[in-house]
Amino acid sequence: MTRVLLHICCGPCASYPVPALREEGLEPVGYFHNPNIHPYREWQQRRQALEKYADIVDLKVIYDEAYNPRDYFQNVAFRESQRCFICYRMRLQQAAHIARRGRFDCFSTTLLVSKHQKHEIIRELGEAIGIEYGVPFLYRDFRVGFKQSGENARAMELYRQQYCGCLYSEVERYAPAEIRRQLK
Repeated sequence: MTRVLLHICCGPCASYPVPALREEGLEPVGYFHNPNIHPYREWQQRRQALEKYADIVDLKVIYDEAYNPRDYFQNVAFRESQRCFICYRMRLQQAAHIARRGRFDCFSTTLLVSKHQKHEIIRELGEAIGIEYGVPFLYRDFRVGFKQSGENARAMELYRQQYCGCLYSEVERYAPAEIRRQLK
């Protein structure tokens, strides 16, 4: 059976790709590595939601125990306009590293379920990183399951976040318009 290391940002986003990959006859194994998530309490809530989801669907998950947003902030400092690209690259490179080390057949990411993510960038990065690490990137347009993932999360009573994860996306989500304009 083809083993897929599936980078997972949160439980709700995993709730569509995991069964979809299983229906294809693939064996997904989750990987939680998200140095972009801020604050720490948010990181914990997302991890706990993934743990709950994994238990419900019997999904093996590798958890990166380190919470180190310093790496994320150091990489995006003075390059905030490129933060999504940098964030995707950081997480996909680490997933490819773990996939190669674990001798997985390929790797992918649950970022591909969100209609708010930049799919072409994720795809291009994933494919380039896959070549670099010698582990193919498995692209699937999981956006067809975006609404379903929200319904799944509600049905399973999983914590659902209201922003992508980084400090910048939190400000974009919650700050008044005048503050958001100042940050652009």
